[in-house]
Amino acid sequence: MESALYTQYKETVVPKLKEQFGFTNVMQVPALEKVSLNVGFGRKTKDKQYIDGVVKTLEKISGQKPMLNKATKSISNFKIREGQEIGASVTLRGSQMYEFLYKMIHLTFPRVRDFRGLNPKSFDTKGNYTVGFKENLAFPEMGVDAQDLIHGMEVTVTTTANNAEEGRALLTELGFPFRKNK
Repeated sequence: MESALYTQYKETVVPKLKEQFGFTNVMQVPALEKVSLNVGFGRKTKDKQYIDGVVKTLEKISGQKPMLNKATKSISNFKIREGQEIGASVTLRGSQMYEFLYKMIHLTFPRVRDFRGLNPKSFDTKGNYTVGFKENLAFPEMGVDAQDLIHGMEVTVTTTANNAEEGRALLTELGFPFRKNK
C-alpha cells in the first residue's frame, strides 16, 4: 500500500516541479532519498539509563531500531574517548520514510510549542534540509508518560535535488510549513 505523501508526490508534485524547472524527463525531478533522525548524548554519555531511554524513544518514533554512534577520535576537552558511544541515529527510506514525513508534517509540527514555521534558509547547497526539535514530546508516539525523558532531536531530509532552490520547491510542494520571508 502506498503512502498518502508518496501518492501526492507522484500525482501533483512531479508535474508541478517538471513545469517549474523545465525538466524534460521525470527522472530529473528531485525526489526524497532518506530521512535521518539523530540524537547526541552530550554530557550524559556515561548515563546508561539515559542512553536506553533515548534508544527506546527513537525506536517508538521511527519504528526501527537505532544505531549507536561511536566517537572516531578522542577529544580531551569534551571528555570523549575513541570508541565511546556519543549518539544514536536512525535512517528511514522508502515507505517508512514517507509515513514518517507525513506524520511529521501533519501531526508533529502543529504540536510544537510556539511554532511559527520552518526556517527556509536551513538548506545546504545540495537541497537537503535539517530541522531540530528542542524536545521529543511533539511526536505523537510520545505519550504523557514520556515526561521523565525529554531530549532534543535532529531530523535531516536528504533529497536528490541539485541545489537549495530545487530542494525548497520539493519540500514546499510536499507540505512543509516554511515561514514566509518579509
